[in-house]
Amino acid sequence: MNKYIITCSSTADLSKEYLDSRNIPYVCFHFTMDGVEYPDDLGVTVSYKEFYKKISDGATPTTSQINSEDYERFFKKYLDQGLDIIHITLSSGISGTYNSALIAADNLKDKYPKQQLTIIDSLSASAGYGLLVAYAKDNLDNRMDYDDNVEWIMNHRLNVQSHFFSTDLTSFFRGGRISRSSAIFGTALNICPVIDINSEGKLIPRSKARGKKKAMHQIVLNMVEHAKNGINYDGKCFISESDCLDDAKAVAAEIEELFPKLKGKIVITSIGTVIGSHTGPGTVALFFMGDKRQD
Repeated sequence: MNKYIITCSSTADLSKEYLDSRNIPYVCFHFTMDGVEYPDDLGVTVSYKEFYKKISDGATPTTSQINSEDYERFFKKYLDQGLDIIHITLSSGISGTYNSALIAADNLKDKYPKQQLTIIDSLSASAGYGLLVAYAKDNLDNRMDYDDNVEWIMNHRLNVQSHFFSTDLTSFFRGGRISRSSAIFGTALNICPVIDINSEGKLIPRSKARGKKKAMHQIVLNMVEHAKNGINYDGKCFISESDCLDDAKAVAAEIEELFPKLKGKIVITSIGTVIGSHTGPGTVALFFMGDKRQD
């Protein structure tokens, strides 16, 4: 079996400590705030606390995806070491980075004719994307063959379930996810949109909850409905949050009560600066393996 690695981008929204401890290399997106460009380096250059405070104070960050030249430099570091690569990208439904990675891989294939570099569209975002990466690394650690792992990822990427809500609609409006009127009236009426990611990797508002507590309960009910083996689910469960850790902990507590086999297994991470530029503060996202997304 050839030696290979699993790689991803910073938008998998897993902590630097987690990725480093599991030897998962990552390539960084960038964001611009107050006229200065920064790497989306998992809170190292700009802490998440500082980032979300600036948004709350009125800053409007913009993001830039990884281009093909960035990807080529990233991939070459590992191809030069004789390693094959499975690279999983942020969903093509919300970013063009998948195509950039494909271009880079195509540009490198003649230079490394004996090595494998496979680009896979996660069709997920944030820690849902990270969830798929984590399972792929489990497969590698369990000595799964390269081609078998590629097949497993492709066959299971739509089993990643993503359900989230936000209490701050400003960033969703700015990013075109909801209309201005929905943002204004939703804020005035304390409406929290409940959103998921469809089979094309796109964000889809599914329902509206009146108040944060109802929104929290709704995404937990979604897990009851969609999780593999229902309340007997014992797989990975990730929650990501944007400057609302207490809300994420409250969701985790409700899940642990309903899913006894998950107790102590829920990982809570911060939504990073790129995804957070589009969600703003006040978003809680829940990710787990479940039935296949159909639409």
